[in-house]
Amino acid sequence: MTLFDTHAHYTDNAFGRDRTELLGQLLPAAGVAAAVTAGVDVESSRASIALAEEYHYIYAAAGIHPEDCAGAGEAELAEIRTLCRHPKVIAVGEIGLDYYWAENPPREFQQEIFRQQLALAREEGLPAIVHDREAHGDSLAIVKEFPEVTGVFHCFSGSPEMAEELVRRGWYLGFDGPITYKNAKRAPEVAAVTPLERIVIETDAPYLSPVPNRGKRNDSRNLPYIVEKLAEWKGVTPEEMAQITFENALRLFPKARDAG
Repeated sequence: MTLFDTHAHYTDNAFGRDRTELLGQLLPAAGVAAAVTAGVDVESSRASIALAEEYHYIYAAAGIHPEDCAGAGEAELAEIRTLCRHPKVIAVGEIGLDYYWAENPPREFQQEIFRQQLALAREEGLPAIVHDREAHGDSLAIVKEFPEVTGVFHCFSGSPEMAEELVRRGWYLGFDGPITYKNAKRAPEVAAVTPLERIVIETDAPYLSPVPNRGKRNDSRNLPYIVEKLAEWKGVTPEEMAQITFENALRLFPKARDAG
C-alpha cells in the first residue's frame, strides 16, 4: 500500500525526540511515499521547508493558521509569499477560519488574513489548505470570492450539501482520524456524496489519531485505518482506495509530481 499523507505537522514539538528516526526510516518502511507538513505561522513554515529539504518525500505548505494570526501584518504575509516560492512548497496553508475557541483572534481579522492568503494562492498559482472549524458559512462564502483558487478543506466537518458545493467548485476534501470514531455520524454522509476522485487522506499528526490509537500521538503510519474506513464506505478495496487517494493527492498538489 503506497500512501500520501496530505496534512501533518512534523515540526511539532511532539516529534522532538524521534523525528529523525520517524521521517528517515519508519514512515518510508510503512509505505508512506509522500507527506505534506503544513506551517501555521512564519516560523513553522520555515521549519517545514527545512524538513522538506532534508527528506525527499516530505513536502511543505506555508501559511498562517487562524489560531496563530494575531499580530500578522504586511511583513508576515510578505514572508509567507517568499516561502511559497520555494520549490518544495506545494500549497498555501494551513489557512482559514476557527470560531471554536473564544480566545482566538477576532473573526473579522481572521477573515481578512484568510482573504489575503487566498489572494496569495491565486497570484502564486498554488492550491490552498483550508482549516474550517465551526465557521462553515463564512469559509464557504470567502472561498467563493476566489473562484480561481482551489485546494483542500482539511479535516472536513461541514454538511453533505457544503461538500457537494465545494466539489462542484473544484475542491478536494480531506478525511482523517475522526471518521473512525463512534460519533462520526456526518462523515459517512459526506463520503457518500464525495466522488472518489476528490477524496484525500490525512493524519493532522500529531493530532486526531484514529481508532484503535485514539488518544496517542498520531503519525502517517496510521493512514491505513482511514483508508480502510473510506474503502468500506465507498465499496472498494483498501488497496484501491490507497491508490486512488495517492493519485488524487498528485492532482491536488501538482508540484509533488515526483512523489513516489
